[in-house]
Amino acid sequence: MTLKDSLIVLFIVGAMSLVANVIGTPYGVIESIPGLLILIAMAITGMAMAKFLPGNIPAVAYVVTLACLLSYPGVPGSEYVNAYVKKVGFLQLCTPILAYAGVSIGKDLDAFAKSGWRIVVISCIVFIGTYIGSAVIAQCILKALGQI
Repeated sequence: MTLKDSLIVLFIVGAMSLVANVIGTPYGVIESIPGLLILIAMAITGMAMAKFLPGNIPAVAYVVTLACLLSYPGVPGSEYVNAYVKKVGFLQLCTPILAYAGVSIGKDLDAFAKSGWRIVVISCIVFIGTYIGSAVIAQCILKALGQI
C-alpha cells in the first residue's frame, strides 16, 4: 500500500470516526475535528517514518512512540494535543477499524473456512483467557487502590 493509499484510508476512517464521535459523545463536529486531525497527522507521520527511515521498524511502533511523546505532560504543546484529542472517543475510533477488519476477514472467508473447527476452539480459548486476565488485573489494581 502506498502512502497515498494510506492517506485516503486514514481520511475515510477519520470521517467515519467523526460521525461516530458526534453520535456517541457530547462533542460536536467542530469540537471533534481538531483531535481527529491530530490523530490522523500522527498516523501519517508514523507511516512516513516507517517508509523512509532505515531499520525496517513497523509503522505502528513509530505511531505509538510519536503519540506518546507528543502527549506526554511537560512536552511543549502536549497540553493542546491532549485537550483536543480528549474530545475524541476511543470506542468511536474503534468502530471503523473493526468494520475494516470484518471486511478483511470476509474477503478471506475461504482461507478461514479451511482452518476448520480448531480455529473456533482456539479463538474461544483466547477470548476467555483475555477476559479472565483482564478481570484479574482489574481486581488487583482496584484492590490495591482501595476501591473494592
